[in-house]
Amino acid sequence: MTLKLTLTVSPQADFTGLVITPALAPEIVTHETAGKETGDIRSLGGQTLLSLGPQKKLSLEALRKAGGMLAKWLSKNNVPAAGLELNPLFGLGLPPVAAVHALAEGLLLGAFTFSAYKSEREDKESALNLLIDGKTGPSLEELERTVRKVEIVAGAVNLTREWSHEPPNVINPVTLAERVQILAGEVGLKCTVLDDKQLTELGAGAMVAVGKGSNTPARLIILEHAGTAGGQPVALVGKALTMDTGGYSIKTTEGIVGMKYDKSGGMAVIGAMVAAARLGLKTPVVGVIAAAENMISSAAYRPDDILKAMNGKTIEIVSTDAEGRLVLADALTYTERTFKPRALIDIATLTGAVVIALGSVRAGLFSTSDELAEALYQAGERTHERLWRLPLDEDYFEQIKGDDGDIKNSGGRKAGSIIGGMFLKQFVTSETPWAHIDMAGVMGAEKDLPYCPKGGMGFGVRLFLEYLGTLE
Repeated sequence: MTLKLTLTVSPQADFTGLVITPALAPEIVTHETAGKETGDIRSLGGQTLLSLGPQKKLSLEALRKAGGMLAKWLSKNNVPAAGLELNPLFGLGLPPVAAVHALAEGLLLGAFTFSAYKSEREDKESALNLLIDGKTGPSLEELERTVRKVEIVAGAVNLTREWSHEPPNVINPVTLAERVQILAGEVGLKCTVLDDKQLTELGAGAMVAVGKGSNTPARLIILEHAGTAGGQPVALVGKALTMDTGGYSIKTTEGIVGMKYDKSGGMAVIGAMVAAARLGLKTPVVGVIAAAENMISSAAYRPDDILKAMNGKTIEIVSTDAEGRLVLADALTYTERTFKPRALIDIATLTGAVVIALGSVRAGLFSTSDELAEALYQAGERTHERLWRLPLDEDYFEQIKGDDGDIKNSGGRKAGSIIGGMFLKQFVTSETPWAHIDMAGVMGAEKDLPYCPKGGMGFGVRLFLEYLGTLE
């Protein structure tokens, strides 16, 4: 079941039909009040109430959740058209425009489902009029601009979710590159694709090795949004393992299922770049997607191999299942050398260890720049795509100091997520502010959530766009 939801800001006086009113849950909930839980929807006589939860728990995130639950209600009840009053949001103590932004975001994100491969599916449409009385609160024009921005951002998140869901027999490094080239042409991004032969000529021995076991070799996909502000770009780098078997360090039967989501970091970069182009951001932005498929064959790389990365460092392979850091190593070197970015941020489903440390609430954040780390942290708080900074003390390098080469690609079980960050740090110079986001714990929802169904969450897109917005 797929819901196409359209939002339109309208004067309340012009609307006739079902009207939904947002309302706080009182301390004592009765059958005549808004429901206790955020997103509860009750029809009371001629009035339909959308609960925003209790005042003490009210936040922009609560409004997102309420919006998501309303989208599901519209779909479940086959509501073709309705009105949603906005004026009740303006007296809640939250910034009015931000409140509308959050509620609209929840609506459009909550309408997403992935049903491309269902033999029986029902496509639905619903038109929701966002109603204002024109006497208090932001103007109709300002709210229309807000809703249009939300449509672009939510659309980018849902694209990221959709592509993350795609199976490995459909999306592999080669077909991904082809998809991105088409999409880039549609939205006005410059797109360059480097194949395995070109990567070999550039000395990207780490990235190329990861893809050698597959019939679809590695691809480095580069997207560029020129902007209008001039200066050096912000660079986003994403890991896109379209399938990760673990290679010869093979995963368990249970562990291998769901590894199509190992491309989630790269998909987030694609989504952010699409939105940057559609929003017309002034800041120049570069997105680099390191795509590979980690398979087993006679050509695959092995434990005990020693690889030479693009920056000249040699890497001893301890585990072929620590492959994400290998593709990122060369992608980071390429991005820094080619674009000399003002900030370099990578995002990846890098380690299981970060899931043990932070669960599914926050992504791990590592950085060589306090200023960049703080800016990303605050962007995460505002979007609810939350981060938690972890250390990069030089002492940790001892765990991955090479015996026969410069560096090992795994340092054992201790401090696994930190070791992943410490490995990547070796491939960025001290001249560039750098941050690494390990999103392994937040790449997907294990069950339906208010504004995200089970599966790929599209984490990172809103975070990046919020951060980029602070540079405008």
